[in-house]
Amino acid sequence: QVPLVESGGGLVQAGGTLRLSCAASGIIFSFNAMGWYRQAPGKQRELVAAITSGGYPNYADSVKGRFTISRDNAKNTVYLRMNSLKPEDTAVYYCNANGPTGEYWGQGTQVTVSS
Repeated sequence: QVPLVESGGGLVQAGGTLRLSCAASGIIFSFNAMGWYRQAPGKQRELVAAITSGGYPNYADSVKGRFTISRDNAKNTVYLRMNSLKPEDTAVYYCNANGPTGEYWGQGTQVTVSS
């Protein structure tokens, strides 16, 4: 059973908007820090945004002002709203949970931004 399932990826033109969702199951969601990472072809996986169990966000410099991470503990879901998308945002985006029972990863969702 995969405890994290991402959705919302797709193909969008530069300047467009996407919202990613990550639904968690099998973990006590509210106890976990949640994060979004991405990996572009030939590059290492990098942190995009994270949010603590208390709801405090932090962002990579490359996405500050364009991306917003949020969480809904009642729905066991974390979101990543991505505005003003750029071709360099193209990557597979992964959801991450880190909490008392360990660290978990989703299977990823592809985001492709065309120029």
